Amino acid sequence: MSYTNDYLLNKRVKIYQPIKGYRAAIDAVFLAAMIDEKKVKTGAKIADIGSGTGAVSLCLAERIKAKEPLIKGLEIQKGLVELSNLSAKDNGFDFLHYELCDIREKNNDKAGMFDIVLTNPPYSDHDMPSPNESKKQAHNMENFDLAQWVAVCLKMLKPKGYIAIIHRTEALNEILRAMHNKTGNIQILPLYSKEGQAAKRILIVAEKGSHGPTSILPPLYTHNEVGEYTATAEKILRQAQGYFDL
Repeated sequence: MSYTNDYLLNKRVKIYQPIKGYRAAIDAVFLAAMIDEKKVKTGAKIADIGSGTGAVSLCLAERIKAKEPLIKGLEIQKGLVELSNLSAKDNGFDFLHYELCDIREKNNDKAGMFDIVLTNPPYSDHDMPSPNESKKQAHNMENFDLAQWVAVCLKMLKPKGYIAIIHRTEALNEILRAMHNKTGNIQILPLYSKEGQAAKRILIVAEKGSHGPTSILPPLYTHNEVGEYTATAEKILRQAQGYFDL
């Protein structure tokens, strides 16, 4: 697989990505920022499910490396697994490893294994698939739907563990239905490109087995009226700050 050498978090993180195929966007950085470092225990076991090029877990690894976590990325595309492991190695993240995994299979050895699960699922099961096979697998569900994806994530999570997910705004109802009676303390963050526009993405954090209330966090705008990153977005995308530390 031909790849490029790119960077995230203002060059604090090196990432290798295929020249042709799935490449990470800023969604991954915002998702990683939704994990509250104060809630990460030393030695926590963390999963990045559907890890793609590894952007989510690489960004999280940089921010919480002092906690000595054990982070595992699970990805169905062999080429992306190999590139992600190369990225982890070259960043010196010996606690971060990616493995080939089809989460549509049972994977009973991973049930209740993780303290934290992050996931950026494929966004559609009905959009026109990309002619590029890598992008097609990354963006389109096949023989699996979003509710099943969330169910697998929750199964891999320990009781009182946290799940963080990013998706299209129109998927909010489906995600909340999949989490119903299984999670609580749900926090919903609408992500806007600019003021005056509809939110295109939602970020959700929830605690497995909790009965805490659901809350909607203040909106996060990524760009100002002239197209530059907002101060808040800069802190997350450039300065590697977590959302709950802002």
